[in-house]
Amino acid sequence: MDRLELGAFSVSLAVKDLAVSRAFYESLGFSVTGGGDDYCMLRQGTALVGLFQGMFEGNILTFNPGLHIKEDPSDNPLEDWRSEHFTDVRAIQARLKASGVTLMTSVDESQNPDGPGSVVFADPDGNMIMVDQFFPRPGTADRATGDVQPPDC
Repeated sequence: MDRLELGAFSVSLAVKDLAVSRAFYESLGFSVTGGGDDYCMLRQGTALVGLFQGMFEGNILTFNPGLHIKEDPSDNPLEDWRSEHFTDVRAIQARLKASGVTLMTSVDESQNPDGPGSVVFADPDGNMIMVDQFFPRPGTADRATGDVQPPDC
């Protein structure tokens, strides 16, 4: 069986107070790399932590196909970390289904055959896992830029 390229790993934490949690992780040496009103992403070296207030219950283990963390990105880490070759979320979803994994959310391929997407499932102990792909399927054009993505690995 071919190895799945799940991409970058991070922990998505459900927090009660975003400002308090952000200050705590910054005190541990993390730096903010992005965010919004109810979330922020922090990085220290190759470690990523996402803080999310009111967006979901419980913590989630997160994988991002198409991203591979580099130690020192520029001011645009998302593009710096972008990988040319990765396993598309729809292929990961198909492998999970074939393995008998129950999916809590999935990509509707009839509505989203090539774009970014995510799938959520739980491990045998109930830990939530999300595979969240930001980029179009490899080998297809990015609708925003028109650039063609390299094919799946």
